Amino acid sequence: MQNPKILIIGAGGRGSGYASYFREFPDRGQVVGVAEPRAPYRERLVAAHAIPTDNVFTDWQDAAAKPKFANAVIIATQDQMHTAPAIAFAKLGYHVLLEKPMAPTPAECRAIVDTVKAAGILFGVCHVLRYTRYTQRLKALVESGAIGDLVNVQHLEPVGFWHQAHSFVRGNWGNEAASGPMLLTKSCHDMDWLSYIMGVRCESLSSFGTLKHFRQAEQPQGASDRCLDCAVEATCPYSAKRIYLTALEHGRTGWPTSVLTPDVTYENVLEALRTGPYGRCVYACNNDVVDNQVVAMQFAGGRTASFTMMAFTRMRDRETRLFGTRGELTGNGRLIHHYDFMTDSTKTIDTDMDTGSALGGHGGGDYWLMHHFSQALLDEDQTHILSGPDETLESHLMVFAAEQARKENRVVTL
Repeated sequence: MQNPKILIIGAGGRGSGYASYFREFPDRGQVVGVAEPRAPYRERLVAAHAIPTDNVFTDWQDAAAKPKFANAVIIATQDQMHTAPAIAFAKLGYHVLLEKPMAPTPAECRAIVDTVKAAGILFGVCHVLRYTRYTQRLKALVESGAIGDLVNVQHLEPVGFWHQAHSFVRGNWGNEAASGPMLLTKSCHDMDWLSYIMGVRCESLSSFGTLKHFRQAEQPQGASDRCLDCAVEATCPYSAKRIYLTALEHGRTGWPTSVLTPDVTYENVLEALRTGPYGRCVYACNNDVVDNQVVAMQFAGGRTASFTMMAFTRMRDRETRLFGTRGELTGNGRLIHHYDFMTDSTKTIDTDMDTGSALGGHGGGDYWLMHHFSQALLDEDQTHILSGPDETLESHLMVFAAEQARKENRVVTL
């Protein structure tokens, strides 16, 4: 199709970020509609893309009630709000790009998959890690036999101490009932990535994880429940003043500070810290998701893998070791070190590739996801999408099984 028309459902950080791709590359699509309940975020997207008034909505249901006016929809609502719009727009014949996770339960994931297959639409989930040049090069090396038969993978997600505090303690994903477990809301990226690299089905899993630190019992003596009023704030690495106000002092007005207020000024951020959730003490929030977790996996053909999610790290790219019968690979999101048993030598591969786009999140994965999805629209060809319904369902079922294993303290067979 020529010049695909795009509807954005949810104009927060992810929705507006994906939309920005079409402003940079207007020959690959045009944003023609938005549904967003928060006026500042909605109006910002309307202005950025000159969206006509008739296509501006506060509720996605109003957009769905209108006769079809776009070719595709990008759904970037909160996690618990994915299922209903995904099913509704698929039934209306819209092609769908859905933010991860697909849905908060196995039943809802299956319902989405069944619907999109029955509708015959193009469908993708935003598992951006599949799309990076680093991942593509790493997978090509594995499939080429560069390390012989793949035997084991060790994968670390170093979430970052302040990122954990921002998103998974103070933020939208800190409470499982309001969003989902950490393994789903954050690390479904990693479980999906492992499934993709392994290339065979996961057969069984076990998992352990705890909320070790971010709880009331760990609050320092003399601390208050808000950072602005805290006598020991200056000695706390999780201080909201340190995370947000220091960023402003260095001219950094984007994420994560932009989450606090749509108009990022010192006064507005200070008020958000005084009255909003991001100014709370990390030891006095309503969070209950784990801050550390390990998953052990058995894959078909005798392959094994281990995954560690860790909050208490410097924020950096994921780190992975892959062990094969003829060599090993180590990677950090950009560099791949290939050690060959036969030559007893190591070759380093730099996968850094400038996309030429401002949409550079997740190691370029955000850009390449949109490139692939827009190409699928242009060619009307699902094969351009690396994270379609079946692949996503398989990796999500791994997540749900791992959470079952953690909570029931047992091995779960898929």
